Amino acid sequence: MLGTWSVSGDPEKSVTIKQGIKNVAGDNINILYAKGANISDDTAFIKRVNVFGEEIDVDKKSPEEMINEAVATANKADVVVAVLGEAADMTGESSSMTQIGLQESQENLLKALVKTGKPVVLVLMNGRPMTLTWEDEHVTAILDTWFGGTEAGNAVADVLFGDYNPSGKITASFPRNVGQIPIYYNHLNTGRPYHPGDSPKFKSDYLDAPNTPLYPFGYGLSYTTFSYGDVSLNSKTLQPGGKITASVNITNTGTRSGKETVQLYTRQMVGSIARPVEELKGFQQIILQPGETKRVSFDITVNDLKFYNSDLKYVHAPGAFKLFIGTNSADVKQADFTLEK
Repeated sequence: MLGTWSVSGDPEKSVTIKQGIKNVAGDNINILYAKGANISDDTAFIKRVNVFGEEIDVDKKSPEEMINEAVATANKADVVVAVLGEAADMTGESSSMTQIGLQESQENLLKALVKTGKPVVLVLMNGRPMTLTWEDEHVTAILDTWFGGTEAGNAVADVLFGDYNPSGKITASFPRNVGQIPIYYNHLNTGRPYHPGDSPKFKSDYLDAPNTPLYPFGYGLSYTTFSYGDVSLNSKTLQPGGKITASVNITNTGTRSGKETVQLYTRQMVGSIARPVEELKGFQQIILQPGETKRVSFDITVNDLKFYNSDLKYVHAPGAFKLFIGTNSADVKQADFTLEK
């Protein structure tokens, strides 16, 4: 619950997910429980993770017995909440991994739970982006809680029961598989840029997977939905001592009040050194009632467009720019402007 580098934390004071669910559910909902799986069944791996103490507790029951018990429990339930992920010291200092998906023991459990046909909500506890391609395709919902600390159990339960509408956005891209790593939104362009629909050969892409991450930087869902209008600029040119304003209308198209993080990105098309395909330049958080529309504006000045050149001087360079506003780094609306000399 506390994660790595929580040396002074007292795990005995942590509210578990199970206890948090019981606290929020009260006496009106019957909560069933089964352990289901060990975090890992790999004895050599467990020994390395448990170097500072018992983080992976190996049950006396066999993996098959635990899964069978979990499936029997799930068959009695209306909804399955599968709490899976990492032990604290599976991430952090000196905790690199070549496989960053769920451990095999947990994969086997999750697949067995999905086979029951019950709605399965995956509550993920982790200290790194993970590969979740199968999970994304097969479970009903994923709630990534990271390592939330002593009150995480109550907080997670508030989200699960709908008492709180989640609004978090991830600050790292989640890869589809480890072969995509390193993967990040603000990468440099290539000599043969990838454009969907281009010739199937001779471009910077993979043969066996998309270039895009599973979940892009800035991604995060809510219990409501938001739509973005087109970006409008008060001017198509920016003078070095002036500013331009970019605006967009955002509407809550769902049935719940919700918070949205509106993100601003820019791209310089040509520079004295290679420039990223996107750079986060600002964000604003707004709360919208169902059906409500708000206009969000960003002011852009030359200071937002500076970069360190090959002489390590912090400079700006005139030329063409693209501006993006959206709900994450991939789902954006675009406008063009020019920085004058």
